[in-house]
Amino acid sequence: MKKQLIISVGREFGSGGHVIAETLAKRFDLPLYDSNILESIAQERNVDAKTLHRYDEVPRNILFSRRVREYSTSAEENIAQMQFEYLKKKADEGESFVVVGRCSETKLAGTPGLITIFVLGDIPVKTARIMKLHNLTEKEAKNMIEKQDRQRKMYHNYYVKGKWGDSRNYDLSINSSRMGIEKTADFLESYIRERIAESVQEA
Repeated sequence: MKKQLIISVGREFGSGGHVIAETLAKRFDLPLYDSNILESIAQERNVDAKTLHRYDEVPRNILFSRRVREYSTSAEENIAQMQFEYLKKKADEGESFVVVGRCSETKLAGTPGLITIFVLGDIPVKTARIMKLHNLTEKEAKNMIEKQDRQRKMYHNYYVKGKWGDSRNYDLSINSSRMGIEKTADFLESYIRERIAESVQEA
């Protein structure tokens, strides 16, 4: 029986972290969990997936929500908790997978085979990538990056104690601008395979 392997990938917007996660999922033949988690949750709960996607990785709106004991009126918070529970259930069942964001480096801490990665990048490189991907001006791309990263930071730091992007909270932080997305994925694959080999030896 194969040992459990969970690859958690946090990322700055525009760094290519999601593409890298997709690449690693293919190379290790693992399912990838990102916003697609909401499709499964929507099916289980018989709700519209589009409604859930509106609140995906979005910080809680403090002005329009309140918490009474363990209950919250915040759609953002409830959907986040559904995703955390979904991932924890998969991990507890021994499943191996790659997960993008969703505070997974902390929410799945202690799970056997968990490897946590954070992908960052240089502003000029990220800006050029977002300009090309979304057909934006330089100013528009920089504004989008700033907005998305601010949102991810607020989301992450609300649900867990460790700060978003703080290298101390991840096994490895890597700047994809140095080698490019493909070679960064190559490097991370080698790192993960080395970690797997070490865990086999320890067993």
